[in-house]
Amino acid sequence: MDKNRTEGAKNQVKGTVKEVAGKITGDKAQELEGKAQKTVGKVQSEVGKAKDNARH
Repeated sequence: MDKNRTEGAKNQVKGTVKEVAGKITGDKAQELEGKAQKTVGKVQSEVGKAKDNARH
């Protein structure tokens, strides 16, 4: 499994936590930061999947 896939999954989880924390506390900046990190994680996971597919 490509490293990007695991790092992407981590970023998605961290982003979700930040987003939820931002919603709970009413901190829009933290909420948006979480959404952005989640998106980065999704892209990173897709890059990892593509690399894995290219190897096989």
